[in-house]
Amino acid sequence: MHTLSIVDSIVLVNKKPREVLSMKMLQGLSSTIHSLTTIVISLLGLGVVLSLLGGGGIPFLGDVAGNIVSLVGQLGDAGIVGLIAAIIILGFYK
Repeated sequence: MHTLSIVDSIVLVNKKPREVLSMKMLQGLSSTIHSLTTIVISLLGLGVVLSLLGGGGIPFLGDVAGNIVSLVGQLGDAGIVGLIAAIIILGFYK
């Protein structure tokens, strides 16, 4: 949970209640998106490990490692557009 510093508290006191509510809603949305992204990245990593250990024969998992290799190959074939897409994808992981 994000705690407010003294400066943030002073800024919030000087703002209108509607602006404070909007800021809190955006912080909550941002926190939720961050949590979901963390979960998806963890599941993706687990899928890769299970796919490599199980040889891709695990039900409901598919060929995660093969799909990632295919994605990287497609990005490499796309040239500069692929590079830009790769930078955007890496931005999601930070």
